[in-house]
Amino acid sequence: MTTITKVSVWKIALESHVPYYMAGGKVCLSVPSIIVRIDTDAGICGWGEVCPIPHYLPAYADGVIPAISEMAEVLIGADPIGPEALMRKLDKHLIGHVYAKSAIDIALWDLTAKEAGLPLYRLLGGLQTEKLPLYKSITCSDPEKMADIAKEGYQKGIRQFQVKLGSDNDWRRDVERMEAVRAAVGTGPLVFGDWNCCASQLDAIRAGRALSSLDVMLEQPCATIESCNVVRQTTGLPMKLDESVHDIHSLLHGHQLGCMDAAALKLSKFGGISATRRARDLCLEIGTKMVIEDTWGSDITTSALMHLATSTDQGAIMNVCNLADYVSPKLSHESYFVSEGFASVTDAPGLGVSPDLSVLGEPLFVIS
Repeated sequence: MTTITKVSVWKIALESHVPYYMAGGKVCLSVPSIIVRIDTDAGICGWGEVCPIPHYLPAYADGVIPAISEMAEVLIGADPIGPEALMRKLDKHLIGHVYAKSAIDIALWDLTAKEAGLPLYRLLGGLQTEKLPLYKSITCSDPEKMADIAKEGYQKGIRQFQVKLGSDNDWRRDVERMEAVRAAVGTGPLVFGDWNCCASQLDAIRAGRALSSLDVMLEQPCATIESCNVVRQTTGLPMKLDESVHDIHSLLHGHQLGCMDAAALKLSKFGGISATRRARDLCLEIGTKMVIEDTWGSDITTSALMHLATSTDQGAIMNVCNLADYVSPKLSHESYFVSEGFASVTDAPGLGVSPDLSVLGEPLFVIS
């Protein structure tokens, strides 16, 4: 039996290529990411990552570190193969803290697939979506600048555009942003406006009604599913839920209300690949389109989300996000490739990532 012998943890700063502005004063400039490597007595290691955006969800990077230390007594000496068995033990040992468990779960899946000598997607459902459609997330700024970013993405083959809204708390300005991006990319591409929970129900309805003649989608305008449902039913515009769907129960609630045309399944929001795969399977059953992604991160979490999406029915995938494209440093170069608005993973065992240790530097701490 393979057993875990060591857990190493790094904390690195991921620098945004450009300031990334969202509603409610949120901005991504330099965001700490926690990198985890789990080693075994078989000489195989697995990599995981979690990178919470500050002030975004109930998660923060410095909370991962003591959580991993708390879980270490269960991890060391345990069998990592077949991650869900060990994750159940961790759930009993430390209730909640799903974002911290996400990095562990990803590393365990990487280990399991390497032990099998297979790319991870083969263990999660097989090859179902070889070419993953990417979306471009556009920082909230002047409408003209946002239109230019959309045009640049369109020229690179992107056909789905997330328009960040609400940075100035002016719904009329948000309407201008959506109109500018829609005009910039023409008819056909998917354009969806994201308030990240920070719009009032009234402002979201007024903006939605002003945009009702356009082919656009709204994303999580309000903090609650109930308010998003009112906006969905009042404006008639399709709705993507993100922050408010974080487990099976909230997904079912959104579906039952009829306001969840699409759902964002973020690995760290659900607690890793294991929990997100269960959410994926539910969405397949109820017919909800999926955005499979994570909050933020480098090549490790990007590879993980792409493997899960690759193993998902093509008709159910709305898009994925190449998170590592928005930040530096680059940690790994060989796990996936991007071409003409689509991404594909390689057939290397596990996640296919080999993080550059010269970039990571020395671990923050090691438990053995």
